[in-house]
Amino acid sequence: MTTQALAKLNERMPTVFDDFFKPWNEWFDGGIWGKANTMPAVNIIENKDEYLVSLAVPGMKKDDFRIDVDGNMLTISSEKEETKEEKDKKFTRKEYNFTSFSRSFTLPEEIFKDKIEAKYEDGVLRIMLPRKEELKKLTAKHIAVK
Repeated sequence: MTTQALAKLNERMPTVFDDFFKPWNEWFDGGIWGKANTMPAVNIIENKDEYLVSLAVPGMKKDDFRIDVDGNMLTISSEKEETKEEKDKKFTRKEYNFTSFSRSFTLPEEIFKDKIEAKYEDGVLRIMLPRKEELKKLTAKHIAVK
């Protein structure tokens, strides 16, 4: 059998080891550990008056976020801890979940840091970074060819 034929066969037929290690593989392949280590998707849009930073972070609350500006560094972070307990006649089951992330961005000099605003709605965190008036005028300039 060729290597390609073996690879196709392996894709269709799980091995005994796949089933044996399945609980542990789920932890490391996007299961329990994968959730805690994911970074939210970020979009940055440049407009005439501002930059708009959007993070996809569903299932969170506005109080879960911490947004800091230190010098020219914008840091967005979150730590969320959940504990759930269910009791039955014969057992107690506890579930514990801890999720965190931190993203940092270097701000351009043209950002008016005192007027930065943030809004969380429908699972999206939006951070508005307004540009300084004097620098907005300098960004658009037509240069004639001589």
